[in-house]
Amino acid sequence: MNALAGRRIAKVSGTPGKTRMLNVFEMPVAGPVGAYYLLDLPGYGYSRASRVDRAAFRGLITHTLDRARLAGVLWLLDIRREPSDDDRAMQELFAERETPVLAALTKSDAVARAARTRRERELRSALDLVDDQVIVTSARQNEGIEDLREAIAGLIQPGTT
Repeated sequence: MNALAGRRIAKVSGTPGKTRMLNVFEMPVAGPVGAYYLLDLPGYGYSRASRVDRAAFRGLITHTLDRARLAGVLWLLDIRREPSDDDRAMQELFAERETPVLAALTKSDAVARAARTRRERELRSALDLVDDQVIVTSARQNEGIEDLREAIAGLIQPGTT
């Protein structure tokens, strides 16, 4: 999210699963919309949260997906990891609700360049995503960040990309 914003807006922890609540960020965008809200939700699977907390996180995610003004979901997936059962359940939830999804495959700098295309194809297939739903990114290398911004603009301002 920090790479997407072009500045530090979110605290980054060395331990995954630290987000425990809904964090809202206002993101500026060129065009008539002017800005959109990025909602940072708790991770649903990798967190070492209790069963009760995880159920609460799932309820928060489900409630968020039911918002009438939801333009879509930016789904952050680590390119190095295989999809979990929770990832597959989320994809089913997105499909059931016909939620527009952009999947940002993060940490691509940690994968050999030759393996990135293969991993992208494997994850697209495993999660039943189409080509234009997946963007390979690296915050460290600033790879794919501009493509991600453009894809988000297309979600919130259809016909602009």
